[in-house]
Amino acid sequence: MRRGKVMVLATCLGSFILIIFYFQSSLSSDEDHFSVGHWNGKPRRSPLQALYDSEQFEPSSVQAKHQKRRELLASACKVYTRKRRVLTADDLKHLIVDDAHGLLYCYVPKVACTNWKRVMMVLTSQGKHKDPALIPANEAHIATNLRTLSEFSTSEINYRLRNYLKFIFVREPFERLVSAYRNKFTRTYNTAFHKRYGTKIIERHRRDPSLEALEHGDDVTFEEFLYYLVDPQTQREEPFNEHWERVHSLCHPCIVQYDIVGKYETLEEDANYLLQLIGVGDYIKFPSSSKTTRTTDGMAAEFFKGIQRFYQRRLFNLYKMDFLLFNYSIPHYLQIH
Repeated sequence: MRRGKVMVLATCLGSFILIIFYFQSSLSSDEDHFSVGHWNGKPRRSPLQALYDSEQFEPSSVQAKHQKRRELLASACKVYTRKRRVLTADDLKHLIVDDAHGLLYCYVPKVACTNWKRVMMVLTSQGKHKDPALIPANEAHIATNLRTLSEFSTSEINYRLRNYLKFIFVREPFERLVSAYRNKFTRTYNTAFHKRYGTKIIERHRRDPSLEALEHGDDVTFEEFLYYLVDPQTQREEPFNEHWERVHSLCHPCIVQYDIVGKYETLEEDANYLLQLIGVGDYIKFPSSSKTTRTTDGMAAEFFKGIQRFYQRRLFNLYKMDFLLFNYSIPHYLQIH
């Protein structure tokens, strides 16, 4: 009887050891697999190595610009961030993973994120997609088409944060805000946003709204939208929608150290630089976007006409960290000086 118990114990212990060995082997092979990337079957340096190796020599003007952006971001984080905290799974939902090329991309809505998701789909599709421009916009936003960092285990997350090139694209905060308003509240096809947010905004911030407006929520003014954003009750109820959430709240740039900070204002140049770093610049072209519908500084200025100085100041304070972290100056049309 005692001998039988010993045999069972030995068998269980042996199985436990095998499981640990298998787990460690899996981790080891996982790290070996990603230490050297491949494109078209050829070994190559990781994008992270390519970025920092190239900066050992005399940097080009583009390299120097990106190096300065990293330094300015790090400096601003030291000045304006009091305490670092541990990232949660919710914090990582905007970080898209490309294991094949060693990339992490934090997408920011209204900053060419549809086209960047198209590019990431090509990079991760193992040949299924060849041209980002041919991928329908709605398909780029299907959650299951791309993996996010929140889907991985803690050890896998830490490995990717240490070893992958991390990039983000940002935009002048108020141009991005006006772009979000135009897209979500002035387009007739966005009925889901009208119902979800428009009806609430009208009910809370419009005097004597009509029954039709309360039902459809499809005629929200820009002023009413701003009232909704600065209303303390809004954030007490729920987090901002990602289309008008602050970039620092979506991508946590003072915790995640981004290697490339691209800007919407220099989108084409920054996109080409990044694709060359990855080693795919000869195979993949960043899709061009329509310039006729793009929200500009002049357009943003028109939307802010008539907005009271009190609300301008409150709105600026709401988005102030994005201005500071990404080196954007106070818009000339604001009356808050």
